[in-house]
Amino acid sequence: MGIKSFQGARKHQNTTTQRALKVKDYMTTNLITFKPHQKIHTVVEAIIKNKISGGPVVNDKNELVGIISEGDCLKQLSESRYYNMPLEEDLVEKRMIKNVETIDGNMDIFDAANKFLNSKRRRFPIVENGRLVGQISQKDILKAALQLKSENWNSTTKG
Repeated sequence: MGIKSFQGARKHQNTTTQRALKVKDYMTTNLITFKPHQKIHTVVEAIIKNKISGGPVVNDKNELVGIISEGDCLKQLSESRYYNMPLEEDLVEKRMIKNVETIDGNMDIFDAANKFLNSKRRRFPIVENGRLVGQISQKDILKAALQLKSENWNSTTKG
């Protein structure tokens, strides 16, 4: 009686997950973006209408210059009441976060999942050659994981 090695099973498992599961394959490319000179109230309208929690801010060359979230809009709303300033007058560029952390489209989705956990962010923009090309969210990573799991189930039941 010999001892069974599980190296074969591990090796098989690794070949399944080493398939190119890249961020760019799961990112959203049809994005709602905002411009720096847009008024905050138009961002609030877009957030409500599109059921989003924020979005990238781009210039006329589609270069990422910031990110604005519903939280940024809430801060503006709160301050406008406190300082008695009308909501309509404030611009995106005053409220957006300018130092935006991005993620590489070629990053493995499992590494991206760790980056999400370590940063506590909900989404990361993807930039190529200075231009915004997409965005990956925690939900996109979860969808990729579910798809991978269903593919693994299918391959184990077939074979």
